[in-house]
Amino acid sequence: MEEQIPNIKKANLIVALLPIVFLIGMLATNISIWGDDSLGGANQLALTIATAFAGLIALYLKVPSKKILKSIINNISDAMPSILILLLIGALSGTWMISGVVPTLVIYGLDLLSPRFFLFATVLISAIVSISTGSSWSTIATIGVALMGIGTALGFSAAMTAGAVISGAYFGDKMSPLSDTTNLAPAMAGTDLFTHIKYMIYTTTPSLIITLIIFLVLGFTHSESTSTTGIEEMKNAIESTFTISPWLLIVPAILIFVIVRKTPPLTSLIIGAIAGSVAALIFQHDLISSLLAGNEAYYKKAYIIISQAWFGSTAINTGNEEVNNLLATGGMAGMLNTIWLIITAMSFSGVMESAGLLLRIAESIIKYAKSTGSLVATTVATSIFMNITASEQYISIVVPGRMYADVYRKRKLKPELLSRTLEDGGTVTSVLVPWNTCGAVNSTVLGISTFAYLPYAFFNIISPLMTIFFAYMNIKIHRYSDEEYDELMAIEEAQKVEGI
Repeated sequence: MEEQIPNIKKANLIVALLPIVFLIGMLATNISIWGDDSLGGANQLALTIATAFAGLIALYLKVPSKKILKSIINNISDAMPSILILLLIGALSGTWMISGVVPTLVIYGLDLLSPRFFLFATVLISAIVSISTGSSWSTIATIGVALMGIGTALGFSAAMTAGAVISGAYFGDKMSPLSDTTNLAPAMAGTDLFTHIKYMIYTTTPSLIITLIIFLVLGFTHSESTSTTGIEEMKNAIESTFTISPWLLIVPAILIFVIVRKTPPLTSLIIGAIAGSVAALIFQHDLISSLLAGNEAYYKKAYIIISQAWFGSTAINTGNEEVNNLLATGGMAGMLNTIWLIITAMSFSGVMESAGLLLRIAESIIKYAKSTGSLVATTVATSIFMNITASEQYISIVVPGRMYADVYRKRKLKPELLSRTLEDGGTVTSVLVPWNTCGAVNSTVLGISTFAYLPYAFFNIISPLMTIFFAYMNIKIHRYSDEEYDELMAIEEAQKVEGI
């Protein structure tokens, strides 16, 4: 909750909404002018100007400038792990490309995956990897990139493939006991991890089944625009450039192993990038030698090429333009626009939080939540609102979790209902917001704008609707019995007395 400082005015709802309306107007203008290129600087500028506008409102409300600045710094500090992870994902994608790991996955995928079942299989593969690792970001940055290449070769649009990857990855992230959000949601609601996961099955399973059916239909109705000859040409271009070997699959296996062993994300990604670098030295001798002209020693060429894969752009000429685009990577430098977007977004949310504007908007919604269905719908709306305005997935879980915990309890609703709603409303929708850390990171990694893949991220769209439907239909809504509720109140009363 916001720290209470004397003399700070409480904004009315219209004043609290002004910066949001201003920002949405600027972002809409940018998209109409620049389209997908708006992430190259226009949206960052819009967020910067909106931050200044929100700052003026905060000063009008007599919020001390030191409090505003502290809130901005705290928000950016909270986003630093995401920024560091993003940089290392850039390094990982570069080293996995130059080492031949991603090209190997693409070749094997083209051999194994039928076009009709490709999208269906993409959801399942992404889900399995994400459940195993507990990380949608790692899944999307590794197997997701390979699946994007396979989808392109099979003639699927990048938006459709990205939607399938994200659907599966966020299903796994949401259901994995290794996921940070899966642990955070029950902690905020006041339940335990496995009760939370078991309860999510009720809404998550039908959401996934519907998603799989949709992608299966899309696969069977897909008109193959890429001929068998075209696929063979792409495979030949990759195989003539890279050494393709099943031994290269050890690299992703190492990454999955260290993640499952609960190694911190930053350490895991560094290990993955180092493993990719070593694999490049071992398997791609001819490629590395050919990428730099001159008679320098191999070790010098290898050092230059692999370093470039870590920090900068890497372009490989295979003789096939489509494959060249597929294999191009930006390294750490390719992530800088996204980092810029994250910093400006967190600055905006910092100013909004310092003046209590986000909570003011959220609190005004609570009074409309009369029934269980409307309460769940309100919680979902609040989580989505936080994803849009605060630009951080964790805030979309923490703030509504704190706001609604007492309301759910007073209505004799068990905490797993709140924790499930936080995941259905907050976790899965974060990737649908371009300036949210999740949307910004994953659109950059996949090389496609958020608004392009959004219509195909079916699981992420269906999940919040499913949890609202279950609440209004009163399906599997866990409530306290009168005896359980009285016991709970007695325990809380005893804890208050002990705390005095």
